[in-house]
Amino acid sequence: MQEQIHRQFHSPAGNTTEQKLENIAGELAFYCHVDLSARKIIETAAAATKFRGYESILPGKELAKIGLVSSVASGICGGVHATASALCLEMALEMKPPPLGIQVRNLLLSCQYLNDNAMHLFVLAGPDYSEAIVRATNPEIWQRALQVKAQGADIHRFQTVADIMRALNKPNGALYQQALEMVRSARKAYAILGGKYPHSESIVPGGITFLPTLAELDAFNEKLQPFYDFSKKTIALWNDLFDFLLRENPAYADVGRTSANMVDFGQWDHHQYYDASYANCDLWGDHRWSTPGAVIEGKLITTRLSELNTGLEEFVEHSFYQPWQQHPFLHDPNGNPLSLHHPWNKKILPVADPRLAAQAYSWGTTMTWRRHSFEVGAYARIYISALAQKIPPSTYLESTGHSLKLRLLKADLPEQQVEWIVPQIWNAFERNRARAYALAFNQMVTLENYHIARELILGGETHIRSPMKLPPSGHCLGVGLWGAGRGFLAHWANLKDGVIENYQLAIPSRINASPRTPWGVPGALEQAVLNTPILETAFHSADDFQGIDIQRGLQSFDPCMKTTARILVQGTNTVLDRVVDTSFPI
Repeated sequence: MQEQIHRQFHSPAGNTTEQKLENIAGELAFYCHVDLSARKIIETAAAATKFRGYESILPGKELAKIGLVSSVASGICGGVHATASALCLEMALEMKPPPLGIQVRNLLLSCQYLNDNAMHLFVLAGPDYSEAIVRATNPEIWQRALQVKAQGADIHRFQTVADIMRALNKPNGALYQQALEMVRSARKAYAILGGKYPHSESIVPGGITFLPTLAELDAFNEKLQPFYDFSKKTIALWNDLFDFLLRENPAYADVGRTSANMVDFGQWDHHQYYDASYANCDLWGDHRWSTPGAVIEGKLITTRLSELNTGLEEFVEHSFYQPWQQHPFLHDPNGNPLSLHHPWNKKILPVADPRLAAQAYSWGTTMTWRRHSFEVGAYARIYISALAQKIPPSTYLESTGHSLKLRLLKADLPEQQVEWIVPQIWNAFERNRARAYALAFNQMVTLENYHIARELILGGETHIRSPMKLPPSGHCLGVGLWGAGRGFLAHWANLKDGVIENYQLAIPSRINASPRTPWGVPGALEQAVLNTPILETAFHSADDFQGIDIQRGLQSFDPCMKTTARILVQGTNTVLDRVVDTSFPI
């Protein structure tokens, strides 16, 4: 299949890479070589099809406006990029935000997470498990769903598993429609404190620009009240659906299956500990409301932000970039060694002619941690937090070392205690199940931060922003170790004499869709789909093969890119294009 990919990318006809890839209709072309008779996937390759050179436009820009530029790296997640940029410059310029500024940034982050998780579970991934899809691809499963009672019916009100599947139909299913309303609630709450959504200008280095009143803070909290019951229902119905499918066919456990290798920087800074400094990043990182960490083969390796940062490397052996040779920073600000391949040393050097890059097949780079391929996602926040037992003292959250316990408050439904247990097998179902619990986790972290912000305002706090300091001469390094709804997000900056000399970003979807490592290990998406069995039963030939198992594996990573699975069928000349819906409808 590698040769076919290269023919697609390196056609001798003289067309540009972008022009040739218009036929694939997407920013991620995911190639699968399948053997339908053996019902297995032989080979995979994740090919990011477009050059995204945001980093190249940031050097030389006015420091106060960096966040406004970097936030457009995403059309829907501007707030998280603005915050990552703010954290990055706060570190480089030694700016500590005031407590109220930290708290409001936390609340705005929560809105984006509630928005993204609800959208993914019911608008993007949800339809893959709907009546319309299951009846068409696995009619035997649909017939069983009609007969099986839903265990969580007293919570979510759907009497059978088939009722849940009907509610996931796109676009008229009850859950699909309700999710759109929840997304609107999250965005309206964001606008109360942030002024507008998605590209708010209220997040800046040093804090925020908008001083909330007590009435605005309470209105924000009121707008998010519906998530209490929505979170309970979400957990119950996804547990019902996934448990049912695994009982009907245990082979579903292999759909999207990978080793549990993941990295997350933690989220929601604690106002009593965050000082923006790299010297103290391990301390304030450990006090975040979700814990930073790296998990390899299901084992927690570290929670130290400095180790997470220095362990990262980017490789370009399978990318349309030239390797950089300069190694300006041998150590981080704490004296820890930095690889040549660390983002602080990285340079953007596209190849002059992609057709001549013989081993390359993607505009994405390969990011590793301590030379391990890894994945990122909303689920990593609760996975790592559950293992680490470092969540700040909370009325609503408890980490046990093997699970995360959540106290969900009474609304129309009674108060409920739920527990997410770290799964033994990591796959597409568990990614989405964890996102269901992440929705509740986000809600309870939001409540903790709301109470803190309220106490600050009642105590007369009005300081929301520290002034930007004059940049010192020489080199200053900063890194914003943050996150987006789809997983970890980082911005690295090198300032020379007060001017941006180099600026690098790592975004979650490009990490999950990484090409192979230099030593041949597939990226997370590549490995997950390679391990996926073909469980679809209703096809008779390649012409009516839907590829739903492939789609479920891909969609479990919540890719924030237009995605097309290009399926090459073994023993035929058939090439099937299956578009994975990753677009936000509002």
